[in-house]
Amino acid sequence: MSAAATVKTLETPVMDSSYSTLLQNITDEGGYAFASMATLAAGGDTRAAEVAKEMAWEQLHSGPWHSVGPIWRDAYAMACLHVARNHFSSGEFKLSLKALDMGLIMGGLTLRDDLNSCIKKVSNALREEDFNSSTYNNNSSEQGQEKSELFGDQEIVSSQHLNLPEVLQLLPSRSLSCKKVERKSGISLEGFLRDHFLCGTPVIISDCMVHWPAKNKWNDMNYLKRIAGFRTVPVEVGKNYLCSDWKQELITFSEFLERISSSECSSENTTYLAQHQLFDQILELRQDILIPDYCFAGDGEIRSINAWFGPAGTVTPLHNDPHHNILSQVVGKKYIRLYSASLSDDLYPHTESMLGNSSQVDLDNIDEKEFPKVLDLDFVDCILEEGEMLYIPPKWWHYVRSLTMSFSVSFWWSEAGNSRGP
Repeated sequence: MSAAATVKTLETPVMDSSYSTLLQNITDEGGYAFASMATLAAGGDTRAAEVAKEMAWEQLHSGPWHSVGPIWRDAYAMACLHVARNHFSSGEFKLSLKALDMGLIMGGLTLRDDLNSCIKKVSNALREEDFNSSTYNNNSSEQGQEKSELFGDQEIVSSQHLNLPEVLQLLPSRSLSCKKVERKSGISLEGFLRDHFLCGTPVIISDCMVHWPAKNKWNDMNYLKRIAGFRTVPVEVGKNYLCSDWKQELITFSEFLERISSSECSSENTTYLAQHQLFDQILELRQDILIPDYCFAGDGEIRSINAWFGPAGTVTPLHNDPHHNILSQVVGKKYIRLYSASLSDDLYPHTESMLGNSSQVDLDNIDEKEFPKVLDLDFVDCILEEGEMLYIPPKWWHYVRSLTMSFSVSFWWSEAGNSRGP
């Protein structure tokens, strides 16, 4: 019996119990038309559900994101649940899952439990459908050949060593020729606090991720496709976020894997996953990682757990972040250069407030006449190896280049008494 025949509806207990209150709050914000469509959608009107979703979408894009009222984010999540429920009852599982993912990405927090529980149910239905389809087609050599050509031996990164002379040709001038970031193995929390956290100095911590399930699982394309392949995720497209051709797209995780595995992907047109919500959205991946004990130094709190996944040649330009940061290299290798926070004025930050944490200096092509001070500044750098963590103190400037296909996780945390977001 198929999943569609087993379960014909999605349960939304949070939305059902708070429906009247939510609609009243939306109406109080001028959403009379939305409330009318949402009421029809609750009664099973498929078209009304789509119209309500479009209405809420327009409100989300009516001005700067920070100016959008929280109730409209809840309205969008509500509409997404209605749309997903209709698709699910019709056996359209992929469309149902896409609507739910959009609700998680763009919606508010009120209905997040409903969204997550529905995603679990729809994902199970999709996996059952996919399994049944694979069983039916298991004699198709053409299908097997296509999969083999796409994902090769299934590994994202092989264990081959880098050719250092070739790597140096790709890196900014003076790379790996000055002071290196100190490496320590098995550093205690007390030692980390005393020698690095309190004095604000970077350190690489090795042999600290062997117990992470992600360490082995995330180097397997087929595992990632099976766990997250149907999910819709936001990705960045372009050289980097400072370039005029940079944009964001919403694609499925499988489409993302196909794109970064393609020879068409270049450093000038990179597709990169830089996601601050991935582990809230795809809970199966969240179970593969562990928050390092070092993130509890200073008695602070975790501000964000971020995913960084992209092909070789992906560059994050020189910038700083406001929080303590543990960058964990799960798959692949990265080159990282760091400048002390005390050198901020000499690194020519952008004057626009939105880009104030980013430098105007392109380390890959330094304009010596416009930015003369940067040439002689001291820095530390490293190649961050698979299985290593790098501590980056707050406000330290860092440039990052993926030397192989790379999947990393960064943990941002703030100290006690300094827990305000950026």
